[in-house]
Amino acid sequence: MEYSKVLDLVSDLGYELAMNGAETFRVEESIYLVLKAYDIDAEVFAIPNCMHISIEPVIGRPLTRMRRIGAHGSDLDAVERFSSLSRRICAERPAPEIAAKWLEEAKQQRRSFRLPIHMAGYFLGAFGFALLFGGNLADAVCSGLCGLMVCLVNRLIDHLGGNLFFRTVAAAFPMALLASGLEALNLVGNIDCVIIGALMLLVPGLLFTNAMRDIIFGDTNSGINRIVQVLLIAVATALGTAVALNCGTWLWGAPAEAAVIDHNIAIHCIAAFVACFGFAIFFNIHGPDIAICGLGGVLAWVTYLLLCRPGSSDLLGYFCGAIVASAYAEIMARVRKRPAISYLVIGIFPLIPGAGAYYTMNSAVQGNTAQFASQGMHTIAIAGIMALGILLVSSTVRILNTHRRKK
Repeated sequence: MEYSKVLDLVSDLGYELAMNGAETFRVEESIYLVLKAYDIDAEVFAIPNCMHISIEPVIGRPLTRMRRIGAHGSDLDAVERFSSLSRRICAERPAPEIAAKWLEEAKQQRRSFRLPIHMAGYFLGAFGFALLFGGNLADAVCSGLCGLMVCLVNRLIDHLGGNLFFRTVAAAFPMALLASGLEALNLVGNIDCVIIGALMLLVPGLLFTNAMRDIIFGDTNSGINRIVQVLLIAVATALGTAVALNCGTWLWGAPAEAAVIDHNIAIHCIAAFVACFGFAIFFNIHGPDIAICGLGGVLAWVTYLLLCRPGSSDLLGYFCGAIVASAYAEIMARVRKRPAISYLVIGIFPLIPGAGAYYTMNSAVQGNTAQFASQGMHTIAIAGIMALGILLVSSTVRILNTHRRKK
């Protein structure tokens, strides 16, 4: 056995999984199971920006590899592709050279949408969420245009090699300034809905979901690391949006206040499906799974709507919606033979409190300390209750899987 080649193989495999947005437990488990298939004892430790692998050869000294992991992507199709490759290697146990060739083929066969389709995903995501949060059709179209602005700025900053914090600020500022300009031209009825719809494109949904799943599976360091990144992105979004709104007020005056439209449940279902459909493209999901992910978002959002009664707390709706999204993801993962994260991150997106984060930031800009504290605590409570729903389902599935394996 050429241990160094096997070690190179699993380090490359784990690196590709981590760089494309896989959870920490998936990275560690994939590496460990491949090494176990080759009858190699190993210790694997991964956090979002680093990975250590140490193996114990039958004869000789231990071998160790360390890989530095850079800025994470959000390519869920690649996560599925490399997860499938790890299962294939475990099942067939090819020579390390052949497995390495499979890995190179998997890299070359990765799919990505062309720019027009990618831009359509941004437009649909912002369009759907603007409707979902109470905007009219004109607001949704304007939000979609703001989403296109986010897409173009993100691609430009990625090309220039900017970091995530700067990219978020750079995308939030022109997006909110464009929304303010459209409102000044009387093309927008509710500027808040327009901005919230486009801001959802900047919400780190994959980071948030992975943070919750890392903590659930005992990878506390990784979970806290990702939560800190989520908070930094939220600060960057608030900073860019606040500066743009102040500039818009200085240029065109304060925007007029408008009431939120209470759409019927049919409009909510259509809007949720369109938004999730766009986000599935955003996360590079292909084929029928795009529609399947959209259906999961509809189920989660309808659950939330049905459990939210006027005058009552909405936390129960968020909790049950997270349970429905998590259960749907686990079921479809087994039906479709894909990682559950592909369905969970899209299904849970309508529930992520993007509107709460925006109104919290808006209260801070206006100097309303009491409302800032109230909105902020409520947003944190929503995130916590959603994490509890995900925890309940994921832990139950993990216990059942462990029991089945032992049996």
